[in-house]
Amino acid sequence: MPTKKKTVAKSVQESDLKLDLLPGLIGYQLRLAQLAVFGDFAAELKAFDISPGRFGVLVLISANPGMTQSLLASATQLDRSTMVAVIDQLEARNLVERRASPTDRRSNALVLTADGENLLKLLKRRIKKHEARIAAAMTPAETATLVQLLTRIRTKLQSAPSRPKRTAK
Repeated sequence: MPTKKKTVAKSVQESDLKLDLLPGLIGYQLRLAQLAVFGDFAAELKAFDISPGRFGVLVLISANPGMTQSLLASATQLDRSTMVAVIDQLEARNLVERRASPTDRRSNALVLTADGENLLKLLKRRIKKHEARIAAAMTPAETATLVQLLTRIRTKLQSAPSRPKRTAK
């Protein structure tokens, strides 16, 4: 009985890597851009142990002192249990404080502490440098257009009816 030859995959080097349709996909390019942007963010703010998400939370609380965790969760598109953990972490670092809401006894009002305000001022200066590096690849008009297009994509996808969930076969 003849034996079947096993096909051995040849070793592919990075210079030979074929990407097929990936380079033309919006999602693929967005993901690569996000990785590059987050990498630069992490390098710029490494000494502060802050993620892009935590930075956004600090900005929102600073701009909206007294906001509830529910509103913050909605604004950041995080579920409420995740938001509780985020606020716990920021509170442990003495950056955020929960206070009794003056309008709803069931809710906490969020405010930045003095340490949180001071850190945010410093972080904003560093973020301006980070954003300048990102925008350096474009003209100011291109930067504005990119922001508009990304906003349009996000808005369109978020307003679309939910897709039916696939069932296992």
